[in-house]
Amino acid sequence: MAKAHELFLRGGVRSFRPYVTLTNDDRGTEVLDMIFTPGGGIAAASGSIGGMTFSRNRGGPYVRLRAVPVNPNTAWQQKVRSLVATLTSYWLNGLNEDQRAAWDTYASNVHLPNALGSDRNVGGLAMFVRSNVSRLQADPVQLPQVDDAPVIFNLGDYTLPTLGNASEAGQTGDVTFDNTDDWAGEGDAAMLVYGSRAQNPSINYFKGPYRYADLIPGDAVTPPTSPHSVTWPFPFVETQRLFLFGRVTRGDGRLSSPFRLETDAIA
Repeated sequence: MAKAHELFLRGGVRSFRPYVTLTNDDRGTEVLDMIFTPGGGIAAASGSIGGMTFSRNRGGPYVRLRAVPVNPNTAWQQKVRSLVATLTSYWLNGLNEDQRAAWDTYASNVHLPNALGSDRNVGGLAMFVRSNVSRLQADPVQLPQVDDAPVIFNLGDYTLPTLGNASEAGQTGDVTFDNTDDWAGEGDAAMLVYGSRAQNPSINYFKGPYRYADLIPGDAVTPPTSPHSVTWPFPFVETQRLFLFGRVTRGDGRLSSPFRLETDAIA
């Protein structure tokens, strides 16, 4: 199977250096990066070259004009950035050598998809930060930081939940889940849910951004009751479409692949 590579341009084509991001040099020359899968020419691409951005959505791959994203620097963004910085520092100064090696082992056995869907080893540091930043963002008391790497080499299974009863009157939505799933009967575990801004009813696909809304905590004695009512993080009115992004975090630090749900608001 063809592997994904990264192409770096500085005027002309330079050699391939997988998964390294270059910055502007002292001459002010812009260095851009992209990931591509070679085929007859290029079978798939993700990233930017010059004024073009390559991406894909539910309809397939597409190319659009490159735009510099707006950085609103909200309090929510600042919190996540602060957590990433704190966890990165803790990796260097808080974890011991054996703990770091265990996270490297976990990362080498549990690969994550890149922008083209190809599996890759993100490394122990990235996996440590990935596993913990969502927990600390949600509730560091109910979901304390996990220093020891998981010894089960997967992301954790769960039953796909559903979203419904999004009430304009209550500004809430119901997440229905299977409370016999392993996470639901486990301490220090939870389902984390994030909500979108309200969208027009014609929108059928929403990539983001999402804002943290709530957690459904697991409990080894009394599993949570389904459905769980979530107070929506953004206002909405009847007939608008809402999208939900979620993950499951396990007590040993495994963070699941995401799921996305949608529903139409009612009165």
